[in-house]
Amino acid sequence: MGFFRRHRKSPCKVSSTPIKPSGSTVTVLIQQNIPWADFVDSSGTKSQAITDIHNQYVLAHQNGLEVIFVVDPLNGLNRREFLGLPSGWKASFANPDVRAAFTNFTLRIIREFHPRYLGLGSEINTYADIHPDDFSNYLSLYQETYSLVKAEAPETQVFVTFQWEELNNLIPTVAHGQPYQTNWNQVEQFEPKLDVWAISSYPFVVFPDGSDIPSNYYSPLLARTSKPLALAEGGFTSAPVGTFPGNPQSQVDYLNAIHSQIGGKRLAFWIYLLINDFNLNSYAHSMNTRSQSNDVNTLGMFASVGLTQADRTPKPALMVWDSFRK
Repeated sequence: MGFFRRHRKSPCKVSSTPIKPSGSTVTVLIQQNIPWADFVDSSGTKSQAITDIHNQYVLAHQNGLEVIFVVDPLNGLNRREFLGLPSGWKASFANPDVRAAFTNFTLRIIREFHPRYLGLGSEINTYADIHPDDFSNYLSLYQETYSLVKAEAPETQVFVTFQWEELNNLIPTVAHGQPYQTNWNQVEQFEPKLDVWAISSYPFVVFPDGSDIPSNYYSPLLARTSKPLALAEGGFTSAPVGTFPGNPQSQVDYLNAIHSQIGGKRLAFWIYLLINDFNLNSYAHSMNTRSQSNDVNTLGMFASVGLTQADRTPKPALMVWDSFRK
């Protein structure tokens, strides 16, 4: 769930009905993994994935939500690996089949849904840190696809997201410098083909309490670029999970940190990960049957990130979140 501020007055279309909200617009993010086999040969193929996205898209607009899209080639619970590649496909952005399917699927999203904002990957620096030899292949694919998108939809704002804690060398296992020494080069190599500087942030993996988030944690973004900013994904756990502590007030502090530091006119959109907490056991059964058992523990880190409990009882952070939208 999220919201963004409009910088233009052009309407968004659902079927043939324009929506023209004022102020901030409530949004939903659809982050779809690529159905590789469906799109390796053509952008116009029939695909159940497109049908599923269309149904979500219509439902979103029926509820007054505008949709932001992210085309995702990687595993959302392990950004260091591809997800769903057909048997025999090499897991590399140099693979011609990977490149063709990535491009064709992106163009289908553009032609079918005409998004205002389109991401071409998520938390891509986490892939770069583990696979530096393949990252140049991703970068060239991004640049090529960006140009194709702009040729068809010049007003679509294209971005890729960067994991903020890792970008700042706060994850010791993958750090390339001193803490808070930001790896700006990982972002700036996308310029000038980067319309929005978008990050994800889950600072509970670094700070024991939301009040520990530094008062200048996010604000360096404002000085580093003049482009719009975005929180494309993020949250703070309201309950302890694994080795990470959490409490309801920490969620409030996390929201206030973002809002006070970069929550002005430069913030194009802000997506909070979850509305509701979820029952991990119900997901674990499904994931185990799909050979994703290794990802269950990672998913569990986010079970209490929601702004309401699983039964939809509001947490204190929900009132704060709503106040920002208003």
